[in-house]
Amino acid sequence: MEIFKRYVMLCVGLLIVAFGVAFSILADLGTSPISCPPYVASMLCPLTVGEATIVMHCIFILIQMALLRKDYEWVQLMQLPVAFVFGYMTDFACWCIADVPCPNYLMQVVWCLVGIVLVGVGVAFEVVAGVVTLAGEGLVLAICKAFKTRFDVTKVVVDVSLVALACVASYLWLGGKIHGVREGTLAAALLVGVIAQWCNRPVERLAGAIGINTRRDSD
Repeated sequence: MEIFKRYVMLCVGLLIVAFGVAFSILADLGTSPISCPPYVASMLCPLTVGEATIVMHCIFILIQMALLRKDYEWVQLMQLPVAFVFGYMTDFACWCIADVPCPNYLMQVVWCLVGIVLVGVGVAFEVVAGVVTLAGEGLVLAICKAFKTRFDVTKVVVDVSLVALACVASYLWLGGKIHGVREGTLAAALLVGVIAQWCNRPVERLAGAIGINTRRDSD
């Protein structure tokens, strides 16, 4: 029963993150680093942001397999259904707020901050659920394991690489303009982790209240 509750908590977290991504797209001040490539891809080809996200996560899973080879843990293939769920949740969230007004820069900032907060809260739910590592984080962990690098440094390198990829693709194929990467991208990179950390304890209390064991055993 507890594992079911954990997956419910994961799905709630994914939905919250999906709405965070949708609000960042609505604000048009730049998405979080991991959402930059799918956003640009959705402008380059007949894919929605959610569908492009699914494709990107599948690529991440393949890279993990290639890096780890025999050390790849097949349970990590659970990242695949999670990728599909999150991708379609993102499209659903974008559809839900498609008519929300965003008439000026002030409202852009407001919706951008709403998006960042939602992503941070959703990440806290995913971490506390503790059932599946999402493909983006799985890629970082695989690189750390394969090349013996630190997680924090590797995470920054991966995020910067994703933003750079989005910038190059946007500049080359979208008329010499940069799309999806703006001040909101930097704000998300700086704030999402902090917000997730702030929310971790309250979310743990919520999880405990519904019967999920959140104790970190030392043995």
